[in-house]
Amino acid sequence: MGEHQVYIKRLNKPGISTGHLINREKLEMAKWMRQHMTYAERCFWNAVRKRRYPGLRFRRQQIIDGFIADFYCNKLNLVIEIDGGIHEAQKDYDELRDRIINDKGINIMRFKNEDVINKIDWVLKQIVGNVPTQPCPKALGEGERAGSCLQ
Repeated sequence: MGEHQVYIKRLNKPGISTGHLINREKLEMAKWMRQHMTYAERCFWNAVRKRRYPGLRFRRQQIIDGFIADFYCNKLNLVIEIDGGIHEAQKDYDELRDRIINDKGINIMRFKNEDVINKIDWVLKQIVGNVPTQPCPKALGEGERAGSCLQ
């Protein structure tokens, strides 16, 4: 294993992050991106973190086949991408990236920043489809309103 790679192995936790060599710089970049999320990413993360939708665990800035996905849910085998203005300029890159991730059998859903910020409930309904989901009682704290992005 090269000095710039890290072997990720988590026993008894099957999923996309097990048993892969990951470039150390890519790992550091993902860590930096978790610490410096965009406003729309924070809105989404605050809506789904700590399994607020029962049984669904999302990971931020998940490295998949050398690419960093905004969010990944292993149970749904789903990548969530939150697209801002930069994605208009990198459509070809995004298409290639999506094809490579799809080839691993992983589905991808893309949402615009504006939709995540202004219509988070709609976004979450799109993700879970027709499965009735109600936030856990702990999901909304006292005084918070449903659909609020940031806490």
